[in-house]
Amino acid sequence: MQPEDEPLNFLDAEPEPTDAAGAPWKLLIVDDDAEVHEATRFAFHNLRIAGRPLQLINARSAAEAAAILEAEPEVAVILLDVVMESPNAGLDLVQRIRHEFGLTDVRIILRTGQPGHAPELKVIRDYDINDYKTKAELTHTRLVTALIAAIRSYDQLRTISDNRRGLELIVTATPSLMQAQEIGSFANNALQLLMSLLHLRGEEGVCVQGSIAGNDSKLELPHVVAATDKIAAAVGRPLEQLDDPELVSTIRECLAHQAHCFTARHIALYLRGGRRQAVMLVRNNRPLTAVERQLLDIFAVNLLTCFGNVTLVERLNYIAYHDPLTRLPNRTCFIEELNKAAANAPKGHVVCMIDIDRFTDINNALGHAVADQLLIAMGKRIGLACPDCHLARIGADTFGLIGPEEQLSPDHLQALLQEPFAAGDQLLPISATIGLCRINGGESGHTLFNRADIAFTRARINPHGGPLYFSPDMEQHTHWRLEVLRQLRRDFHDGRLAVWFQPQVSLADDGVIGLEALARWPDTSGFTQPPGVFIPLAEESGLIVDIGAWVLDQSCAAFSRLAASGHAPRRFAVNVSMPQMRRPDFPERVVRTLAARGVPPSALELEITESQLLDEPQVVLRNLHALKQEGIQITIDDFGTGYSSLGYLRQLPIDCIKIDRSFVVEIDRGRGDLFAETIITLAHKLGAETVAEGVETAAQVRCLRNLGCDTVQGFLYGRPMPVDELAGWIEQRTRH
Repeated sequence: MQPEDEPLNFLDAEPEPTDAAGAPWKLLIVDDDAEVHEATRFAFHNLRIAGRPLQLINARSAAEAAAILEAEPEVAVILLDVVMESPNAGLDLVQRIRHEFGLTDVRIILRTGQPGHAPELKVIRDYDINDYKTKAELTHTRLVTALIAAIRSYDQLRTISDNRRGLELIVTATPSLMQAQEIGSFANNALQLLMSLLHLRGEEGVCVQGSIAGNDSKLELPHVVAATDKIAAAVGRPLEQLDDPELVSTIRECLAHQAHCFTARHIALYLRGGRRQAVMLVRNNRPLTAVERQLLDIFAVNLLTCFGNVTLVERLNYIAYHDPLTRLPNRTCFIEELNKAAANAPKGHVVCMIDIDRFTDINNALGHAVADQLLIAMGKRIGLACPDCHLARIGADTFGLIGPEEQLSPDHLQALLQEPFAAGDQLLPISATIGLCRINGGESGHTLFNRADIAFTRARINPHGGPLYFSPDMEQHTHWRLEVLRQLRRDFHDGRLAVWFQPQVSLADDGVIGLEALARWPDTSGFTQPPGVFIPLAEESGLIVDIGAWVLDQSCAAFSRLAASGHAPRRFAVNVSMPQMRRPDFPERVVRTLAARGVPPSALELEITESQLLDEPQVVLRNLHALKQEGIQITIDDFGTGYSSLGYLRQLPIDCIKIDRSFVVEIDRGRGDLFAETIITLAHKLGAETVAEGVETAAQVRCLRNLGCDTVQGFLYGRPMPVDELAGWIEQRTRH
């Protein structure tokens, strides 16, 4: 393998040719005397200069010569009579040759049969006249000598001119090649430049790109990225599908040897940048001159740098628009495709979001490697089942699709996900949340993305409701939620939230044994926003961390007041959210708050919902044990509504289990006692107490007492109330 910083080698299929390979030197004879033409032809018969013959072109006047020069710009030498149809006809033609036609390389030898009409030295110098002779002194030897000198001078000037022109082309074109963003435009421009350097017109050219095999890269077979003339339609096709076996063979040879290759019919330049390689080939049926070889060498070095740059840019673009794990387009690319779809998608197209349910649990339980394999497997299955759709990974465990609704129908997508996915050594059944939005036209990509996300969020709130399509009322609800959240932030920072308390009563003696602290949000009109509305919003926004810390502090302060007045029960309970529990310093914060308010840790009971136990279980377990070591009581709230396992429950330092109100309500309907009894029995087996919430009837109390429930709370005993009202309520109850 050839290192990238070494000069590239050339593979020659034939010996290096001589310049122009015998192409004749064009000699223009301008004279109004026919005998001069004949004598000149006789003098130069069979003459070869530098191995090349002469091609004589005859003109009988300055006007005829001018017409010939316009059609034949490659004339090397002009033998020009000074005096023809007018005394200055020859000199006037010289002026036109140099200034009007711009022919600076052609050599001019002036001849005259009238010595008195010799040009001034200034004219010879200014018009770059190679020689001046009278016809009388032009012997055969002198004429041939003058011609040889003129042709040598012309050849040197052409070499310099070709070099300058080629270098100017390379220098001028290199910045644009360096700025190329993708291989197609780069290759097209480079092919055109290569043809200009070699003076090729209408010839076939092609650029083929592939990758170099490596352990860390996916092999990309050689394919056409740019082509001209008759093979222009081959762009995008594999190299082997080209109809020219000789061309394919030449490119294969370049790739195999990683070197330039010259054959009788082709010029092929080898390029390499990173793990990519390319061959740029043009058809050329003539040997190259030494100047052209030199220019090609310079061009190849510049081209190599530019190719390395464009491959780097393409790689950076790929990284910017693709997910490295699944190799699918990412969120940025997906939204750009949405913008295109919004403008051009035919009727019946939708945008869809698919999110793996409980993906964090899979990650935590089985490890990142298995979770990554699941994402890859899911991306492949969706891609195969939805071939006409644009598929992207738009989140950690979320895929986005754009395509026809028949391929993205809820039934089709749900059926697609029913079979388990192979991930490592695991066979994983999954469920997914799906949100969809129809593309009607006129929307931006961001609007469509947001609407699909709104439908997806609504479907996630109700995971058993199945996939949901976006509807305008969802957007209105989302705007309402945002406004509620903005108002919640303002009111919280303005101190308008309050902490109320609901008493907990022991079924053993009907005494008040505890309190549950509940956040309340009254507005200026007297309406109290339900906790079921603003608490989830606070959790989603992260505001719950500040609100939770404030509720704990206010609860501790209230408990201290009740204790000072002799009305404090044995304990008070405060709900903890998952954002709070995730903080590694959460236990220390709780202990500091208790100490600041003078509350013993044993008086505090922290409530965590059953669903939180499964969200980052190691974090929860670590913090719960740290809190327990400080003497703080731990309660599981809403027990029976989640999916926690008995094995996991045994690891938790549980002091109390709360029976969810949904089971308590069922007692009056004759169906809830079985669930309540099961929870009570389990709690006692674990050495924990039980609290039933939502108790509203005496029948519920009798049933719960018979089942062995320890404590109840609910409207039957007391509604949530401010601390001042609570103190009076406790005092009044104590009297009775």
